[in-house]
Amino acid sequence: MAEEAAPSLIPDQRRELLVRHLRREGVLSVQQITQLFGVSHMTVRRDIAELERQGLVFSVPGGVRIASPVQTEPSYQTKTAVEQPQKQAMAARAAELVQDGMTVYLDAGTTLSAMVPLLARRESLTVVTNDFTTADLLMASPHIDVIHVGGRVEPANRSSVGRLAARTLRQLALDLAFVSTSSWDRLRGVTTPSELKVEVKKAAMECAGSSVLVAGSSKYGTFGKYRVAPLTSFDVVITDEDLAEAAAEGIRAGGTELLLARPEESLPQASASLPHKVADRQ
Repeated sequence: MAEEAAPSLIPDQRRELLVRHLRREGVLSVQQITQLFGVSHMTVRRDIAELERQGLVFSVPGGVRIASPVQTEPSYQTKTAVEQPQKQAMAARAAELVQDGMTVYLDAGTTLSAMVPLLARRESLTVVTNDFTTADLLMASPHIDVIHVGGRVEPANRSSVGRLAARTLRQLALDLAFVSTSSWDRLRGVTTPSELKVEVKKAAMECAGSSVLVAGSSKYGTFGKYRVAPLTSFDVVITDEDLAEAAAEGIRAGGTELLLARPEESLPQASASLPHKVADRQ
């Protein structure tokens, strides 16, 4: 690292320089930052926490990184093999929001597909989805009314995307839209590397009384080239407990209801009361 910063810098100056270094380097360790600025480990930790609350950087074990781009999404087969405890916990937390008689949208993705066994206990439920796996799983619950939105097929993710799928969604009135994503952060909101997915996600949110983002913490701090919606457009965000505390504080400070799902907890099966931001809109 070429330039050295004097320890007499005020915190805001030091943090601005840290962000500049991260934009150039991508990732820095805490040790590198202490040497760079001539400050203590405690000071560096405070700086990282403040920048993380602002959504400017993202902590990693032993250091910090800048937001990283996502060029492509993993295939359905790849996604089914990772983070299963976290996905089951998030699915259970999301299913708590669903009540008998609702019409809900489940976006494509393995986490939202994991909601199906929990939703099967509901009465007079209508489930709308663009996910072929979700639709197939729901076939085992004939008491649930299932609507697949159709449209262009995306084989890698076993879903349908594009204008036709969005047009079907816009003919419906949804109580809740559960939206998934491959990339999200506080500054850019929900993004995707796939242009064809944007219109479907937006259409679901436009047609829903309340929108819920369900996304793992491992995807936080990444971004795709196409923007879907800011986090403030969602009534609730559900993620796993591994989201950094400072990042959680920043999201809540922006006015978004944040629910952290913990795999070790025994969550009620779709019977809890709704968070106030969702309940207010029912």
